[in-house]
Amino acid sequence: MALRVLVTDGMDAGAMEQLRKDGYEVIEQFYEPDQLGAALRDFDVVIIRSATKIKEPQIDAAAGSRLKLIIRAGVGVDNIAVKYAEEHGIQVKNTPRASSNAVAELALALLFSCARNISIAGHTMRENKWEKKAYSKGFELSGKTMGVIGYGRIGQLVGAKGQALGMNVLSVVHRNKPEGCECETMHFVTMDELLSQSDIVVLCAPSGDKPLVDAESLAKMKDGVVIINVSRGANVNEAALLDALNSGKVKAAGLDVWLSEKDPNWALASHPAVSCTPHIGAGTKEAQKRIGAELVDIVENFG
Repeated sequence: MALRVLVTDGMDAGAMEQLRKDGYEVIEQFYEPDQLGAALRDFDVVIIRSATKIKEPQIDAAAGSRLKLIIRAGVGVDNIAVKYAEEHGIQVKNTPRASSNAVAELALALLFSCARNISIAGHTMRENKWEKKAYSKGFELSGKTMGVIGYGRIGQLVGAKGQALGMNVLSVVHRNKPEGCECETMHFVTMDELLSQSDIVVLCAPSGDKPLVDAESLAKMKDGVVIINVSRGANVNEAALLDALNSGKVKAAGLDVWLSEKDPNWALASHPAVSCTPHIGAGTKEAQKRIGAELVDIVENFG
């Protein structure tokens, strides 16, 4: 009997075609949370992105069925109850390498936009306004200190690109320190040192028990700091960030991720000092092809 694969949030068309050529039955359909668990019982593998969440209720509904593998097409697996799934005999895999460069490049794109007022200046141009004087007070990245919170694959790429632009990079490492990263323009420091010394703070870490950017951490940062978030929306207390933008404590913010993707914080998204995107970090043709190829490899090795 052919392996049945459910794709809930879309995937590269070429990769889907390859799975079908391999003989797998591939069904592409999104399910609401209250329907997903029962639907999973009819599949051996489910491939999801960020829109689908497989938590304890869905796993309880699918436990004991043919479902044996959950694949996250991307890096973070915080939308999956990983340990709970594994305790119920369901493997969890992701594609951690495929989209790293795309996300790192978007982090820099958002940073450039913040530095040169590109988002708001472009918006006013489309309103037939010539506001050169208002938006000619940008800043250069060369010589600035960038603190990267989360120095994994994405964080290291952000750091390397920052160094190439003439920036000094700081990071905090909680587990194994990456070899060969520390040098004259890159140093590991304490979290308090990173917050107090950085001109720019870039979030590349998984979400935890509390936001990385909240009123407490903002108070430790430089006045006029720039915040970039390409990690998880839960890493930012959006109300605290909005207050800090309004007070001038935060000069600008670049945001690709949101606490709620169904109903983003529109007041924050529409703030003139915010450059924002609708969670498109992995949204390049190259990254999607790499993700697709990695998904095919995982399924082939599994089945």
